[in-house]
Amino acid sequence: MSDFGEVRVSRSDIARLAGVKRPAVTNWERRHTDFPAPVEGGDLDRFRADQVLEWLSGRTIPSSALEPGELTGTTYGDRFRAGLSGHRSGSLLSAVEQLAGPDAERLRGRLRVSAYLYALLSLVFVQIRKSDRWSHFVKDPETALRDLKGPGQEYGEAPLPEVVRILDSNPPVSADESRQAFDRLLEFLRNTDTRAAEEFYTPLSVSRVMARALAAQGSAKRLHDPFCRAGELLAAYLDAVAEQGGGVPESVTGRAPSAEETELAQMNIELHGARRPRVLPGSRYPARNDDFGDLPGPFDAVITNPPFGSVGPWPGYNPRHWRYGESRSGEFDWLQYVVSCLAPEGRATVLMPAGAASRGSAEQQTRARMIEDGVVECVMSLPARLFELTQIQTHIWFLRAPRGRPEQVLFVDGSDLGSMATRTRRALSEEDVDRLVGAYTSWRESGHGERPGLSRVVRFAEIAAHDHRLEPTLYVREHPPSAGALDDVAAARNRLAELSEELERLHEQAKTIDGVTEVRLRRYGL
Repeated sequence: MSDFGEVRVSRSDIARLAGVKRPAVTNWERRHTDFPAPVEGGDLDRFRADQVLEWLSGRTIPSSALEPGELTGTTYGDRFRAGLSGHRSGSLLSAVEQLAGPDAERLRGRLRVSAYLYALLSLVFVQIRKSDRWSHFVKDPETALRDLKGPGQEYGEAPLPEVVRILDSNPPVSADESRQAFDRLLEFLRNTDTRAAEEFYTPLSVSRVMARALAAQGSAKRLHDPFCRAGELLAAYLDAVAEQGGGVPESVTGRAPSAEETELAQMNIELHGARRPRVLPGSRYPARNDDFGDLPGPFDAVITNPPFGSVGPWPGYNPRHWRYGESRSGEFDWLQYVVSCLAPEGRATVLMPAGAASRGSAEQQTRARMIEDGVVECVMSLPARLFELTQIQTHIWFLRAPRGRPEQVLFVDGSDLGSMATRTRRALSEEDVDRLVGAYTSWRESGHGERPGLSRVVRFAEIAAHDHRLEPTLYVREHPPSAGALDDVAAARNRLAELSEELERLHEQAKTIDGVTEVRLRRYGL
């Protein structure tokens, strides 16, 4: 089974080629220690296709899951091999990889790369969601040149008719493949079009942490992102809810900073299952969004990555959402705005620069008032270099509607997690994402968040003694559980269960490493 030794596949590729849903691949990895280890890291780990094929060939497809024409005894390896060989119908993802990669220079004509990728995204969306319009493009491909609206450019000089023909001859085999193809194009665009801090799309692994933690509290009826960029956080939330078996929110809304991103976000979240999503133009200054306008706020869940770095106060700018004091930074302007967006039981996750947790003066006073009002629920630190063009370190702030009293705050220190995916960019692995989300959700479910070296629950008095600084490393590192923390029997049992789970995880990881080492030693006759 060495025909595909040079081929690398992601978890999404494995799911598509084996004809299963994406979470099934994650379950295989977790439950089976002999599942192949990835050979490349990053937001999308890559696996050797020949190793995956060998493993899948030992797993027979249940009779209830056989596709038309498949015989009893067919294995997932049979499907996987057929897909790799191109014998299965439908190859939209492969076509997208080709069009956005090797063929891009030839097909984009005089368009900028970002404009060409935007055109590809629009065409794929029309192919998937607008069948009548797509049929019109296929019959007369020249109409695509006039019909599509790009980011400040005309498409008349690009050979889009050829792109239409290629896409039409490679239709998707499933809704999952459609989303994967669109997401892959977004990844190409993300890596190409990071021109300013305002346009830094949220890294995939960070999106998963934010979305899975927020979705674990139950599916929201009204979901909102007030600065939704390309809609990546809203899409991640919809995926997380689907994986957890929850229902689709009744309302999914957002505001995007530009006309192109407004359309892009609308397409993205619609493809990920939102019913009649609504994305409106927005501003980097939240007060200019005119409160909710005709959006159905307040919201049960808010998830956002607002712009960093603006400094105030701004002339004539004194919005009603400044409940906790005048903001001299855009970060605290946005934090206060997000709180004002929440319904009485609403919650939010907000990506912030690490500096917002420790700045003095007006920012310190604003933090103090937010903590005293019970608004800050958790602060989670992430490693630096998660973004392609900056080394900035970020935190995730978990907020809730005001309580009117100070509450305990959970601090999670993930600053040492992740590995270098490229020469300049770091990424969190699936295991890292699980650890961060697990620390938050176990605390939310049981009230016990003590995980030495990773997380700690801190009372208001201790935070006040540190000038209301909210840096996770300040509270988590070298702070063992306080005396009497495990006197309660239920708390002790929960803590022992957490330690047992961590020990089991480490044992499984050790077995996997031993297995990989043994295979490699065998190759050299050792």
